[in-house]
This record gives sequence, C-alpha cells and structure tokens, in this order.
Amino acid sequence: MRKQPAARSLAQIVSEILKKEGHRSNDSDDLGGNTTWGITEATARKYGYQGPMSELTQELAREIYTNRYIKTPRFNEVHAVSAVIGEELIDTGINMGQSVAAKFLQRWLNVYNNKQAYYDDLVIDGHIGPATIRALKAYLSRRGKEGEAVLWQSLNCSQGARYLDITEARDKNETFTYGWMKNRVLG
Repeated sequence: MRKQPAARSLAQIVSEILKKEGHRSNDSDDLGGNTTWGITEATARKYGYQGPMSELTQELAREIYTNRYIKTPRFNEVHAVSAVIGEELIDTGINMGQSVAAKFLQRWLNVYNNKQAYYDDLVIDGHIGPATIRALKAYLSRRGKEGEAVLWQSLNCSQGARYLDITEARDKNETFTYGWMKNRVLG
C-alpha cells in the first residue's frame, strides 16, 4: 500500500494544487481549454474575472479553489474529520468534478459498512451532507487510522479507474493520462 500523505491545511492543499496545475495551459486536447492555475476561462468568468486569462492572479485562483472546489461541495467538512480524505476529495473534485469525488466517497463508505452494521447505507447522490459526514465519522471510529489509510487508497483506486475509463472513451485524453496517474494517483 502506498504511504498516505501527512495531513495538510486547506491553504497548503491549494498551494500544492497550484503547483500541480502550473501557470498556463491552452492545449487543444484539453476539454478545459484556456486555463490559468488550473482555472478554466469559463469558471473565471463565472467568478467575475474579465481580464485576459494570462493575467489571472494566484490570489484569485486560490479564492476560486477555496470557494468553488472546497467550501461549496463541503469538502472542508470532510477535511475537518479527516484531513487526508478531505485532501483526496478536493484533488479529485478539481480534476474530475466535485460530484464524482463525493460519489466515490459515498460508494466506498457503503461497501465498508459491514452490511449496515456500522451505519446506514448512504444515497449515492454526489453531495456531501450530514449523513455522509456521520457515516465517515462512524467508519473512522470503527476502523481507526488503518481504516483511514484503506479508505484513502480506495479513493485513489477509483480515481485511477476513472482516468482509464475516460481515456479509453476519448483518445485525446492520452495526452494527459500518464501525468494524471503520476501526479494525482501515485504522487
């Protein structure tokens, strides 16, 4: 099993994401198109940014990541319970969509609950709410640090499998798959 990372603050997570994403990209193979710090032009415009994408600041990118990709999907609440699980959801949510990341967590919590002996099954709706947080707390209470490591690795497995699926469905993703696996699943 790969060693799980040390717990990091939300600010440290955002700094790491900025590093992973890099300053600029406008690759024709990338569905995101024109991006700066991993923020697509469409997302930047939704947040009121009107300038050239090449001039989007790290400060605005940090604000967008914090609000749209951490607080809105309530990954900060997961992070408060388990920093490493929260970080994994944040990273996956940024790269694949917040709902996808939340569903990965909900699905794994459901199959790790010992036929509902630990908590009730969750509705797999892709939204982090009180039931998901309760289930995560119950799971961690029952399984401890070992369970946290197993859940973290399980989430990584789902992320890797999804990269394989989306690349097999769209050849242009082959441009990015090795980097995704290296930096987001294995890194």
